[in-house]
Amino acid sequence: MPASFPAEPQSLWTTVLPSAGLGGIAANDQFVVVGHRDFDDFQDMFSCLDAATGKTLWQLQYLAVDNLDYGQSPRSTPTIVDDRVILLGAMGDLHCVELASGKIQWNMNLKSRFGADADLPWGYCGSPLIVDDKVIVQTGGKEAALVALDIASGEVAWKTAGAAPSYGSLIVATLGNRRQIVGHDATTLGGWDATTGVRLWTITPEIEGDFNVPTPVVVDDKLLIATENNGTRLYQFQADGMIDPEPVMTNRKLTPDMSSPVVVGKRVFCVNRFLYCLDLSQDLKELSRQRDKTLGDYAAIIADDSHLLVVGNGELLLIDATDDDCPIVGRFAFSAEKIDAFSHPALVGDRLYLRSGASLTCWKLSSDS
Repeated sequence: MPASFPAEPQSLWTTVLPSAGLGGIAANDQFVVVGHRDFDDFQDMFSCLDAATGKTLWQLQYLAVDNLDYGQSPRSTPTIVDDRVILLGAMGDLHCVELASGKIQWNMNLKSRFGADADLPWGYCGSPLIVDDKVIVQTGGKEAALVALDIASGEVAWKTAGAAPSYGSLIVATLGNRRQIVGHDATTLGGWDATTGVRLWTITPEIEGDFNVPTPVVVDDKLLIATENNGTRLYQFQADGMIDPEPVMTNRKLTPDMSSPVVVGKRVFCVNRFLYCLDLSQDLKELSRQRDKTLGDYAAIIADDSHLLVVGNGELLLIDATDDDCPIVGRFAFSAEKIDAFSHPALVGDRLYLRSGASLTCWKLSSDS
């Protein structure tokens, strides 16, 4: 992360895609992968670009027709794992392809494969999770709500009955001495054994109606959860991996419906019209609430141990994360107009891959030549 922005941030290349999109960008030092739609809005498209030039190396496209809220574009972020990338469309089309060539290794539709009949007006949103040699996805099937697929073959390793999926992503962590998959289904928070898929515990929130979009965050050996109706909570775990049902800390003012929090040291940062800073050493006490014209309901945040990159509406903000007041120490406009940027960017070294409408731009954040 830069300590400051260059006087004139440099755009190394821009590629114009056939459409705007909601899903995040995946990248390494060679490839950039992003999902979008075709010009006629009948097909999902995933493009792999050369990280150095922005040149399209391959494209995957397939028919995918529905009538989802906020358009039909893929919502999830592609998951790069070794020489492959896992791609998930909003209608449940899951592909494993070779990263270098785009050659399909295996594919399936989650709805038809696992008998999912859940009504998902926003489609499948959670990003595929890699646990060892398995791909973990929420399908919504009553007998296969959570499924582990072998990365090499796509064969089912295990499946677990349950409820419809949430609109957020799962994580994997060791909590209470037990390695587990953690996240939301449509109405509850849960943990599943990472090896077998057996559900370990369930938390039903006090207030119903959360969309369960923000991603959980592990803080040491505890779990931080933030949602729009139940606020921000920190849970601890017992020695056998079970969660204590009562949170050890709660903040009722930070209630994000889309943004995921990040943790730097003992501070929690999250955007919900303001940039909130909470203190983990003082029971999630609010330290500051920063207002800026670029901040709306959602903002992606990337953090290191001293700074935050916050993607606002048309502007990128650099925040000092060591100061309780969260001062803005740098900013630049990545779009000529104020635009909602729902696609999470990717940062590789000093290269930031950021989508603005239908344009995908590689920004150089360092000032060295």
